[in-house]
Amino acid sequence: MLKVGMFRCQQTEDMCAGNTDFKIAKEGKFAFEETGPVEVVGFVSCGGCPGKRAVMRAKTMVERGAEAIVFVSCITKGNPIGISCPHYQKMKEAVIQKVGKDIKIIEWSH
Repeated sequence: MLKVGMFRCQQTEDMCAGNTDFKIAKEGKFAFEETGPVEVVGFVSCGGCPGKRAVMRAKTMVERGAEAIVFVSCITKGNPIGISCPHYQKMKEAVIQKVGKDIKIIEWSH
């Protein structure tokens, strides 16, 4: 079973408990249809705009067993507020540079 670390938007964490992300990860649905059910080994925020804390948090999740990093839909699709993260591309590039290209990146959840 693939082990994933998930990033959420700090701006929306008071509106969303992340329960849908956990449910679909467990069931292997939506973004996880390709991988099947996954084990969530970390669920943290980006640290707030512009997402600078995501880099070290991703490194820590990988050190603790994450084989993939998931930027959940509040970041990439703007759920539930309808505004996606304007810093996402730079944040993703910085995370990849830190954790390496062998770590799978999943760019949404539901």
